[in-house]
Formats: sequence, C-alpha cells, structure tokens
Amino acid sequence: MPPAAQVTSANVEAYMAELTTRVRSVTVWNNISKLRRAAKLLSPSTDFSWLAEIEKDLALVRQTRSKFDRLVLTGRLVEAGLTLMAEAQSFARSDFARAKGMRNGLMIALLAFCPIRLKNFAALELGSTFKEVHGRWWITLPSVTTKSRRPDERRVPELLNNDIGFYLQKCRPILLRSASITNAVWISSTTGKPMTKKNLGTLISKVTLATVGVDVSPHLFRTAGATTAAVYGGDTPHLASALLNHTDPCVTEEHYNRASSITASKVYAEIINGFLRD
Repeated sequence: MPPAAQVTSANVEAYMAELTTRVRSVTVWNNISKLRRAAKLLSPSTDFSWLAEIEKDLALVRQTRSKFDRLVLTGRLVEAGLTLMAEAQSFARSDFARAKGMRNGLMIALLAFCPIRLKNFAALELGSTFKEVHGRWWITLPSVTTKSRRPDERRVPELLNNDIGFYLQKCRPILLRSASITNAVWISSTTGKPMTKKNLGTLISKVTLATVGVDVSPHLFRTAGATTAAVYGGDTPHLASALLNHTDPCVTEEHYNRASSITASKVYAEIINGFLRD
C-alpha cells in the first residue's frame, strides 16, 4: 500500500489510543494535526475530511498544562547545578559516578545561565559552538542553527570556568570510554556517544525533579530566565527578549540594537551572581 493509504480510521483510532496512554491532550491533538497534513501532502487527491473532524474534536478538549506549578526562578537552578558538581567532586564513590555527577550539574548550571533552545544545547561542540576565548568560555551559535535566524553569542559566567575545565579534562574522557572521536560536549554515560536531544531533555527533567523537587524541562529554563529577568532586571528594558534571542517583528528594530544577546547574558549573569552571594 502507498504511505497515505495507511491512514485509515482504524489505524488512527489505534494510534490515538496508544498516544493517550503516555502523552497529554495537547500532544495528541498536535500529532494528529501533523498526521493529517503529512497525509494530505502524500496524497492530495484523497479525502481526509474525516481526519480533519477528529483534529477539530481534539482541539476542543485539549488542556494546556499550566507552567505555574513548575516555575522555578533561575537562582535555584544555578544553585542546584553547583551543588551537584560540588557533591560529585567530594563524595562520588567512583570516577565514573563523579563524571556523571559533574556532567549533570554542569548541564543544569550552564543551561540556567544560558537558556538557549534544547536543540542547540544538545548540539554544542568543542571548538565551534562551545569554545574558549582568552580564558573565558563562549557559546557561539551561527544564524543557520537558531530559530530566529540570528547569531546567538553568549559569554559563559566565569563562575563556571573551573567546573567546565574539570568536566572536559577529567570527566568527559571517562564518559567516552572508547577511542571514538567526537567534539560533542554532552556524552551519554550509557553509550559513550553524544547524547541525543531527546535523551538530554529527559535527563534534565529527571535531574531537576530530584534536586529541586520540580520537573523543569529545558524549555522551562527559558521561562525561568524570562521570569527572573522580568522580576529582577527591571532597570534593563527588554532584557528577557534579548536573553532568549527573540525576534518579535514589532520590537526587533526598535529594541534589539540596544540589548543584544551578548549584553543580555552579561547583565543576566550579574543578577544570578547576586542571588548566590545573598
């Protein structure tokens, strides 16, 4: 059978039944919507109006999960990451356990300070998108890799310099466990290979749940960053939008020349450092 012919009411019903056991209503609706569009592209002459009706019904009953009960300000996330790394260095029972703990803690602290999108965070590579310049680490994302199609350059706070050095020199080689060559920053403790976007996101959610008591997904790190900037960075207009490298067409030309992602990351780091000193 051609691909689009597999999209039958019976198959869609079974697919929805499987989806509802593991994902929320918004994801069910989103997947069915994508399925309908893909089927229509594969077979433009086929009538998929019945699938469009299912999509409409799902849209009526979808319930967006509230972020309020999962909102954690960035200060707590940074402290969680720093604590994990300190515990790994002082109390780990083996070199491998220390390597995992350092990796997990550095993930949390670095993403909290630099809340880039998950696909970019998972794809960080030494010497290109994650590199040392004159004793300071930088995240440098070219425009072709960002959703906004604008380059995103962020200087990592000096606070993390020693931890980054320890992870890269001592821990990352242990996680690799083989002669395979990769420039990926994040290495899986299971496979010894670069972590996938999906596995990295799942790990961050698990680590934050275990450390701060809240499942904070990578996307919620961006929410935390924007909220923290809005609450504590009121003297810096549009800090939140610059921090997230947004390009709202109504404000881009007026505001982004005054608050680049470089400036935003510097001001934002100063705010977080203030939390840690208190």
